[in-house]
Formats: sequence, structure tokens, C-alpha cells
Amino acid sequence: MSPDPKPRQRVCVLGATGSVGMATLDVMSRHPDRFEVFALTAQKRVEELFALCVGAKPRYAVVATADAAATLARRLAEARIATEVMHGDQALCELAAHPEVDVVMAAIVGAAGLSSCLAAAKAGKRLLLANKEALVVGGALFIDAVKEGGATLLPIDSEHSAIFQCLPADRSTWPGRIDHIVLTASGGPFRGRTPASLADVTPAQACAHPNWVMGRKISVDSATMMNKALEVIEAHFLFGLAPEQIRVIIHPQSVIHSMVVCRDQSVLAQLGTPDMRVPIAHGLAWPGRIASGTEPVDWRKIAALTFEEADLEIYPGLALAWDTLRGPPGTSAVLNAANEEAVAAFLAGTIRFDRIHSVNARTVAALVPPRGAADSLEGLIALDAEARRRAGQFLKSFAA
Repeated sequence: MSPDPKPRQRVCVLGATGSVGMATLDVMSRHPDRFEVFALTAQKRVEELFALCVGAKPRYAVVATADAAATLARRLAEARIATEVMHGDQALCELAAHPEVDVVMAAIVGAAGLSSCLAAAKAGKRLLLANKEALVVGGALFIDAVKEGGATLLPIDSEHSAIFQCLPADRSTWPGRIDHIVLTASGGPFRGRTPASLADVTPAQACAHPNWVMGRKISVDSATMMNKALEVIEAHFLFGLAPEQIRVIIHPQSVIHSMVVCRDQSVLAQLGTPDMRVPIAHGLAWPGRIASGTEPVDWRKIAALTFEEADLEIYPGLALAWDTLRGPPGTSAVLNAANEEAVAAFLAGTIRFDRIHSVNARTVAALVPPRGAADSLEGLIALDAEARRRAGQFLKSFAA
């Protein structure tokens, strides 16, 4: 007799209507024998979430508000879909920690995803982390929750997934193996521009990434290179590296996703098509491998792989990463909050693109986290709120 088939992994997708959430569902749909959708969440995109529920038929769906939940529940009832609808942050945390959930894809954008990530970590889930802010804001508090809960933390950002794939499974060997890591960056849509030329950049131009398909906030972060600054902070906590062990290089082709430089100066790199389904498939199947649906690299079409230093006049926000890591615990939470407010203002048309960095730098300089602020979720929430208030004051002075 053949052995009993392995039970399917039940997956909770936090942020299902975003680009990472949609890519996750695409990869899962290619392996219906291995994965089933247990829960899907979204903040405001009720119609998009409804369509996903019709296709995936999850047991639960979560939206932000009671009104949105009522609308979604009515639409699902009319379609005779038995998905139970919940709402609010507490519902996100309950489902992330649900005893029947095996895998949590954390793809909520921004600090809003921290509490549900903490819940999944404390519950010992396989946690696929696409929400870099969980580490940028949560820092040591989040890492401690992962350790104490016995969770399996798998990075989904392409750069951190690349580093992870270049390292052995035994984390205890990492300190003696790594000299430093190199995070690659495409340079975004404004590589090669002059600082003066960025004053009149529009949101549409900032969101037109040359290589990756991403949401609007992350696309703007890529244009300012603040996404890379946040990734430096994330790498510090993920891999236990000192700030000086983390470096960044511009690699416009986005084929090499990041590199590990070993103690003996051997360089290990992970290469692939710039498609988020690759790191997602790696996280879902780890330590195995499954088909991602991604097109293979066509080496015949790659004329060259090139590298250049990041121009800090074009990307001044990048330097804030190392400054922040050398500040008191919680400083990275201040930077993240300021950046979220500044990017939202830019996308709303109330400040110029080249003012985003000024808001971030001024907020970090003005708000030194008090002792103990990063030791609890409540402390971090309060610090986040104060940073947003300070950023709002600077935004008013820069209003277009």
C-alpha cells in the first residue's frame, strides 16, 4: 500500500489583494495538492477580496471595518460562498495565530502588519515575511517572539530571500561564515538623474519601476531607495549582522538578488528572474522546491550584469539606515512612521517627491525614542503615533 498523502498546508494570506498576496495565491493555485487557502485579508478592497473568495473559497475573510465586513458578507451570501467574514486588527491576530493555520504569508504593507506578525510568531507558525516593517518597527521584540514561539521565519523580500538561500540551514554557523552581505538595488526609475530634476516628479513616474511590479507605496520607496534603507535594517535583525556588515550596490538588471561575502572572500549569489513568485515559492516549500510559474532567465538576452555605487545625492535616504541602526532602540520605528506619512503625502499630491527625505530626516532628528519604548507592542504603537504626529508637522511646512 502507498503511504497516506501528506495533509495540505493551510495558509493564511495577510494582505491578499496586494501584489505579494496575489502572487502567493498564484503559486498556491499551481499546487492544489499541497496548499489550501484558510483565510484571506484585505483592508479596503472589498470587491477584489470578494473575487478572491469566490475563487479560493477560504474559511475566513477579514477586512478593516464593520461596514466593509457587512458589505462583503452580503456579497458572499448572494454568491452562496460560505466564507465567514470578520473585521479589525484583532481578527487579523486571531487568524494569524489560529491553531489550524500552518503557514502565514505576512504581506500587509507598513507598520499596520506588526501586531498580526507578532501573533503568528508567538503561535509558532511558519511565517513568510514580506512585511519588512515587522522587523523595521518590531526589531528585537519581533525576533524574540519568533524564538520564544518556535516559529519558522522565512524572508520573502527578494534580497533577504537571496541571502537566506545562500546560507546553510544551521544558523549557528552564520557568524563564523559571513564577512558581510551585499544587498542589490535596481536604482529605480530615477537612476542617473540629477537631484534638481526630481522636484517635479509625479506619482505616476515614481511608481513606474523598470523591473518589478509592486504596489504604489513600495514603488515610491524604491524610487527614493528608502526601500533599500528599510532592507538594511531588516537584514540587521534577520541575520544578526552589525551595521558595517551590510552593504548596498546598484545592479540595474535585477538578476543577482543579493550576495553573501564569506570570510574567505568567496561570494555566494542567488540569481533569477525579477518575479516575486520565486521567493514566495521558496518560502512555501522550504526546505524543498516547487514550481513558481516564473519564466526562466534567458541568458541570451542579458548583454551584461553591471554594478555601481549608490549616489547619495539622488538617494539621500539610504544613509539613514546605518544612522538609524546606531541610534537607540525604536529609532527605526520612527523612520518608518515618518516615511509612511511622507510617501502618503506625496502620493496625495501635497508634497514634492524631493521633500520625502527631508521629512524623514527631520523626524528622526527631532524624536529620540525614550528608554523602553521598543520593549513592548504598546510602546512601539505609542512611538509610531508620536513619530507620525511629528512628521505631520514637517509635512505642513512642505505642503505643495
